[in-house]
Amino acid sequence: MTPKEIEKYKQAGKIAGNIKKFIRGYVKEGILLTEIAKTIQEKIEEAGAIAAFPPTLSIDDIAAHHHPTPDETTKASGIIKVDFGVCVDGYIADTAITLDLTKDNRHKELIEASQLALNKVIELLPSNPTIHEIGKLVQETIESKGFSPIVNLSGHSLGLWNVHAGITIPNYANDNHKHLEPGAYAIEPFATDGEGKIYQGDSGNIYEIINDKNPRSPKAREILSYVREKYKTLPFGLIEIIEKFGPMAKLALRELEQQDIIRLHSTLVEKSNGLVAQSEHTVLILEGGEIIITTKEE
Repeated sequence: MTPKEIEKYKQAGKIAGNIKKFIRGYVKEGILLTEIAKTIQEKIEEAGAIAAFPPTLSIDDIAAHHHPTPDETTKASGIIKVDFGVCVDGYIADTAITLDLTKDNRHKELIEASQLALNKVIELLPSNPTIHEIGKLVQETIESKGFSPIVNLSGHSLGLWNVHAGITIPNYANDNHKHLEPGAYAIEPFATDGEGKIYQGDSGNIYEIINDKNPRSPKAREILSYVREKYKTLPFGLIEIIEKFGPMAKLALRELEQQDIIRLHSTLVEKSNGLVAQSEHTVLILEGGEIIITTKEE
């Protein structure tokens, strides 16, 4: 990794850390999810970056991937995961926090389980652990607090304009005895009081280009051109497209789906409807074993 690449990651991480600090003071019970998502995206762009994926706001048993619709009336409540990414010239910092919005702070221990697992992995990384050892540590830490890791959600490598770059970092001991090569990685333990597995739920209102074909209708071509120019291969969200292109954009998105040009992502829901907490940092593993955490709050 070159000094220029490291600096780009650091820039993205600094922006992410500052926004995460803002989120802790901003997100309160009763605020519309749509307003929260729009505010986070605006903060990212005000800082001179773009969202690496649409900000997701997943409540209670929804583990991940809920980006609200423009007219959604859902309000922040319960235990809410705020997951967002910052992209600077293709270099990505991916981060997430979980907030307990209940008056009696009843989800404190669940949140602490995922956060402790994250902290312990970061402490372990300088010793060059295997992927198995990382997953084992996450699993044992979460289970020691009386909860379960979600075994079919994982951390992942980050690439240029690529949020999921091929390498997965499990939240359980999976017998993968390879070591992490130098690069950027999102470490994200998920803890639950449920079964520890997720399934695909309803639409998450997040889209991703999967094919280079051009659509037939002018509106669909216009949307696709906008996304390709701004986000390259990154996911994009319904709120931004509807606000920029109007209500008819929904039909254009449907056309793009039907022609297998874009894919719509689903929410990810805990199988037994257990509550879920998530904690996430992006780390850089450099030659010589140096570890840089890019998304600390400042």
